[in-house]
Amino acid sequence: MRLVLGGKRVLVATVTLLLLVGFLATSLASYFVSRQSLRDAVIETELPLTSDNIYSEIQKDLIQPIVISSVMATDTFLRDWVLDGEEDPERITQYLHAIKERYSAITSFFVSDRTRVYYHADGILKRVDQNEPRDEWYYRVRDMILPYEINVDPDLANQDTMTIFINYRVMDYSGNFLGASGIGLTVNAVRTLIDDYQSRFGRTVYFADGQGRIVLVGADNSVPESEVMQRGNLGEMYPQWSPRQTRTFEYDYRGSTRFLNVRFIPELGWYLLVEKEADSDVAQIRRALYINLLICIVITALVLLATWLTISRFQRRLEAMATTDKLTGLASRHAYDILIDQALRDARRLNQPLSVVMVDADHFKPINDQAGHLAGDRVLIGIANAIRASLRSSDLICRWGGDEFLVVLRNCDLFNAERLGETIRQTVENAAFTFNGSAIPVTVSVGIAVLRSDDDAETFIGRADVALYRAKQDGRNLMRSDTRMQAAD
Repeated sequence: MRLVLGGKRVLVATVTLLLLVGFLATSLASYFVSRQSLRDAVIETELPLTSDNIYSEIQKDLIQPIVISSVMATDTFLRDWVLDGEEDPERITQYLHAIKERYSAITSFFVSDRTRVYYHADGILKRVDQNEPRDEWYYRVRDMILPYEINVDPDLANQDTMTIFINYRVMDYSGNFLGASGIGLTVNAVRTLIDDYQSRFGRTVYFADGQGRIVLVGADNSVPESEVMQRGNLGEMYPQWSPRQTRTFEYDYRGSTRFLNVRFIPELGWYLLVEKEADSDVAQIRRALYINLLICIVITALVLLATWLTISRFQRRLEAMATTDKLTGLASRHAYDILIDQALRDARRLNQPLSVVMVDADHFKPINDQAGHLAGDRVLIGIANAIRASLRSSDLICRWGGDEFLVVLRNCDLFNAERLGETIRQTVENAAFTFNGSAIPVTVSVGIAVLRSDDDAETFIGRADVALYRAKQDGRNLMRSDTRMQAAD
């Protein structure tokens, strides 16, 4: 007892000393490095990486509208309708309406280069005019080389709602320009995407145009849709924004320091701004945490090693006591409660038959009473060995009770389960059991059940127990199955 108590004291003293040294070293190191390391990490790594991820998400979210517009531009119906003289405008209107409804777009359109008619999902909207500023987009698309563009404009068909248009060039079968088609998404739809980015990445996200004005924020964003120049001294940094280079800035706003990553999105002609607020206390704690973690990992490893060496031996003993029957070496009933549930799940998942065999020694009490408990133990060990020798490696066996054993047969139907049950019965009957030079006649009764669709572990094993009881009633040293009993009844 004194040795044990002394060992505990040494262990506690060692752990305490290690923790004190570790926390002291961590605090001193964090004091000197935390503030600067946070700033460097945010500016050089964290915000640029977050900006890259959000930019990738934006490109992914624009893929579907682009694909839809591409399909429209290559649709044989659309091209044939134009080449046939654009007769019956109702047909193209129905087509555009179907595209709009199917893909939940705010608008779908086609502008014919031959007639300059702007066809819309609700009918003919107007004729485009080269002298009309609102129609500049069409003549830009007409003259460009790329197959499509993405731009943001008011939608005349939807009360000038700000809309993101995908304008796709439509070509005939010889490569001649026929017009422009595509769909439009509301800016509100993009606001929802911004809210999703902010939620997932934990950063403030908004967009500014080429003049530095905030043009798009999330639906729940606190950033006002006003001049960027109003956000502290951010306006001083705007001349440093570059469409060719991603930059990260530090500026003050409303009494706090903020880090801002700016990158240009050529598809939209906008700047993506990803912002993080850096509170000084949080910054120090955060950087201190990184250093502390490294030191604490080492200390924890030492503590775990000492603890593991101390308790692993006791753990192995406890696990063996809990899951293994000491007399027979078979799994205990406690372990089998876990194994049977897994066997049931596997059988149903793989759609395989599952059988259970319950084995009980006949007249076991007289053996204990007449030959003694040591003889009874010898008999139980012999029965366990006989059952184990009859099984496959995938089968499960445990000592279920005093003189009862339970076997679960994976992927085994009634026919094979009955053959195995009979083999176990005969093997035990033909075995020679002796104790102190005296032969001990031993037989067993066997009950079998096959898994049904509505069985749980309790009812499954219960039916095997009923079959075992019938074998006892019918004279012992017999094998009975629940299925055969029901057929006979």
